[in-house]
Amino acid sequence: MGNTASDIYFDEHYGKLYEKADKGQAEIYCYKSQYGEVVHQFIKRVIPQNLLPKQELLYDIVTPYGYGGPLITACQDGSKEALVQDFYNAFAEYCKDGNIVAEFVRFHPIAQNALDFEAVYHPIWDRNTLGTDLKSFEDPVQSEFSKSCRKRIRQAINKGITYRITERPDNLDDFKKVYYSTMERNEASEYYFFDDEYFDNCLKYFADNILLIEVLFEEKVIAAGMYFLYNKTIHIHLSGTLTEYLSLSPAYVLRYALTCWGKEHGYEMIHHGGGRTNAPDDSLFLFKKQFASNTNFDFYVGRKVWMPEKYIDICRFNDIDPEDKYFPAYRAKR
Repeated sequence: MGNTASDIYFDEHYGKLYEKADKGQAEIYCYKSQYGEVVHQFIKRVIPQNLLPKQELLYDIVTPYGYGGPLITACQDGSKEALVQDFYNAFAEYCKDGNIVAEFVRFHPIAQNALDFEAVYHPIWDRNTLGTDLKSFEDPVQSEFSKSCRKRIRQAINKGITYRITERPDNLDDFKKVYYSTMERNEASEYYFFDDEYFDNCLKYFADNILLIEVLFEEKVIAAGMYFLYNKTIHIHLSGTLTEYLSLSPAYVLRYALTCWGKEHGYEMIHHGGGRTNAPDDSLFLFKKQFASNTNFDFYVGRKVWMPEKYIDICRFNDIDPEDKYFPAYRAKR
């Protein structure tokens, strides 16, 4: 795979970034048949012994942070259904042999691979994600940004706010300071406090795919964003703003700088992701919507129990309804 992948979330190195955060091992399952090929990347996690009714080694698997799921990388004409069915049979066997009890998939909203694997995962629509279309609009700032958003950007620049763009940064130390301060302010869960090893691995595996934008006021970095570039898509990855400068709207300037840079460099789409929840009034979703007046995608998740008897036993042992909204149910924090 490597850089032949269609997007960063399918790159063979992507899962390695999240082994520590997801407490598991990144694996790639490659299926080939006369009908074509499917590649499936996931994090394989040991189910903690204290959740199990008896002493044994069982696993579950999950999409690494962001999006992914199985992807058809080659297919004979008219053979998609047969390819997916054969993948299903083979992967079911793989999971059974490997003691993989359950799987949670976050499908890729732009690749729309949920539609290809409907027969396997019966995907559930979760929420919309948002994009800024750089290809279709001559001036994406004018076409995709809301009027009030453009006004905020003008006001910020008039106050003396500037920005600096670094392609392929060789260190992320300054970015980390701004990012961590934002996570603390937002009281984010421990998961989002990615450590030094995580950022070192980003530079190790994706040195050529990182764009860093810093917003400056009076020569001080007051906001910063880290973005993944891959083929013709830019993914908003991590960003932060120093608390005392929130009133200057530097987060808006970050998106403005990214949009101008992306358009100028021939990128076709900025993907912003979705909100923290799927509520229509989710504050993060409404913030991102200001840069995505015309562009959104459907985000689906898949829940698959590969070993039903084990799954029910574990849930019962933990006094949890197997049909619980959280999946896998036995990992729900009580």
